[in-house]
Amino acid sequence: MKILNRVANKQLTPAMRKQFEMVEPATIGHHLHYGFMDCRIRSMLQDVKVVGTAFTVKTNSNDSTMVHKAVSLAQEGDVIVIDRTGDTKHACVGEMVVYAANTRKVAGIIIDGPCTDIQALREIGLPVFATRLSPITTKLYGISGEINTTIQCGGVAVKPGDFIIADDNGVLVLPQDLNYQSILEKAELSERNEPKFKQMLDAGKTLSSMTKADQLIALYDEEFKENER
Repeated sequence: MKILNRVANKQLTPAMRKQFEMVEPATIGHHLHYGFMDCRIRSMLQDVKVVGTAFTVKTNSNDSTMVHKAVSLAQEGDVIVIDRTGDTKHACVGEMVVYAANTRKVAGIIIDGPCTDIQALREIGLPVFATRLSPITTKLYGISGEINTTIQCGGVAVKPGDFIIADDNGVLVLPQDLNYQSILEKAELSERNEPKFKQMLDAGKTLSSMTKADQLIALYDEEFKENER
């Protein structure tokens, strides 16, 4: 069993965090092609938004000891990200874990595996992302586990302190070596342009004429005809 110190994200300022709260992961998906967790990890609640730094946990199939410890160590604004090491049967997060996390003002919990107690989770309201629900829970064995080490969650490597953005559409992990400001500027520009594009569509413009679609199709046709000669 291994417990390392919490890692702060030095690049992420309070002002930048607030800016990212206004940006959807799907908008960033127009400009970034990696860091997105597998879509099987989905929000258990509706209309949620999570922005925070990763507090990582790794635990084996039926031992939740380190999950309980992580919830006790996490700080306000942390996102607890749990690597279930392939287990798809046991729920390591339920009512009491979520309740405890909520008292510590944790931003959310993300699990590469199932959770349980969905009715209670809806009442508490803390965003929880998981693969599915399960009535079979983990136990406290104290066998193994790690806190604040590099883990795998949803097919993405997650390091302590990485920036997490998640909503109903999915989960995005931004490593600390990325240029957050550049990503933010591109995403904000895309979102500012959306109302203008909608107005153009309402006025009769076609989507393909507003994007590169028509140009790409024309280029393909030209190359195809050239190859036929």
